[in-house]
Amino acid sequence: MTKNQTPDLIKWAREIQALSQSGLAYQQNEYEKERYSRLMEIAAEMTASESNLNKQTILDNFNLQPGYATPKVDVRGAVFRDGKILLVQERSDKKWSMPGGWADVGDLPSETIEREVKEESGFAVKAKKIVAVFDANRDGIPLNFYHAFKIIFLCEIISGDARPSYETLSVDFFDFANLPPLSSSRTNERHLNEIRQHLNKPNRPVYFD
Repeated sequence: MTKNQTPDLIKWAREIQALSQSGLAYQQNEYEKERYSRLMEIAAEMTASESNLNKQTILDNFNLQPGYATPKVDVRGAVFRDGKILLVQERSDKKWSMPGGWADVGDLPSETIEREVKEESGFAVKAKKIVAVFDANRDGIPLNFYHAFKIIFLCEIISGDARPSYETLSVDFFDFANLPPLSSSRTNERHLNEIRQHLNKPNRPVYFD
């Protein structure tokens, strides 16, 4: 596997997992349940062979996703001060990304990103517009086990000061020409390039895959 490339085996495992999850949601007899459960195990075995996680850990994670399989939603906040973009250093990999995370059930999208930015950086913000909607699994990067969409919001600072959280080690603003190492599954050059274009052309329409 080359750097920043999702192996075919993981792609196939992701599809098998989604099919088996949906199959289990609609199974009508023990035979179907057994068959789809075995497919789930195969997906876990395939994923384990390409990661540092064991089969049971992966299978337990898969089993926490009941019902018809649909993409997850990742939200990110593009926040600026004096022409520099706000980034947070992730505890998980020590690299940097725009603040954000998985959307929670029951929240408005704008509420989700405003909360995530506040929790991860210390800044209270107002979501002003959507910059882009990306298919996060087609960025050429490994992204967990699930298909996901990434929504990037342009946000405006209302108040607050830089403050890390239990998920972040540090908070800072960076010039586009002097970025730190990026946590590429969360924030990468493709995302940042689209944000730069929106800053240069405020009337630019929302980009979507």
